[in-house]
Amino acid sequence: MNWITNFVRPKINSMLGRREMPENLWIKDPESGEMVFHKDLEENQYVIPSSGHHMKISAKERLKYFFDEGKYETIDNPKVTVDPLKFRDEKRYVDRLKDAKAKTGLEDAILSGTGTIHGLPIVATVQDFAFMGGSLGMAAGEAIIAAFDVALKKKRPMVLFAASGGARMQEGILSLMQLPRTTVAVDRLKEAGLPYVVVLTNPTTGGVTASYAMLGDIHIAEPGALIGFAGPRVIEQTIREKLPEGFQRAEYLMEHGMVDMVVSRLELKDTIARLLKILLKTPLPDAIEPEVLPPSVVSAETRPHA
Repeated sequence: MNWITNFVRPKINSMLGRREMPENLWIKDPESGEMVFHKDLEENQYVIPSSGHHMKISAKERLKYFFDEGKYETIDNPKVTVDPLKFRDEKRYVDRLKDAKAKTGLEDAILSGTGTIHGLPIVATVQDFAFMGGSLGMAAGEAIIAAFDVALKKKRPMVLFAASGGARMQEGILSLMQLPRTTVAVDRLKEAGLPYVVVLTNPTTGGVTASYAMLGDIHIAEPGALIGFAGPRVIEQTIREKLPEGFQRAEYLMEHGMVDMVVSRLELKDTIARLLKILLKTPLPDAIEPEVLPPSVVSAETRPHA
């Protein structure tokens, strides 16, 4: 115990009326270096007001901002075998899972919920990149499939927010098996005639882009999101050529036909609600009538063909 730090300093501060200031009051914009007050950033859904840079956001915050009044009912993730391969590298896999659970408050990288957006009942699933890079393992695969099953049972559209570094290496082939399993879940939803919208966030890479993240009826990307299978550095080292500027970024992929829209996080809810109500042939309320598209929304109809 440090006597000066734990007793003397607090006593002096209390006598002088000083208060300890939290260290995270200001957040630095990675693009411009501008300092932004964290309360302002939180109110703006973690989008830097001046530059429009989209910060990473937790799964819980994502669903809170997305659903009407921030209210939703969580879908329980199925229980699976923990550490089936007894994997260990620099650290035991079970210990990595414990750390990730303590850090995020989640059981795994997937959080799903049911609720409404502009009055339309939907099911939404979010991958949290803070949980081991949003990696896809058995638990995440089962959670995604469970969300699709709820959408089928309740006959609701499905919205999935992808954010992942790919399959979870600590589970080996069992992780890779989640790719075809989740693909089957997507097919079942489509056979039932229910819309499936994918929102690609930063980053969405690896095996996730080889399965459910690229099988949506509509693909929307957040501005500046990195989207691809292998990373640009790996591709450059393999082909030994310099890649084009902005390669694998959301705007580049939209120009080349891999993404339908690039939409600001601030406009995602309105845009998705409008799209789903069109697909479901549901009357649009005046609040989201598509009179004029905002500048940050580029539709599939106006994008250049690849």
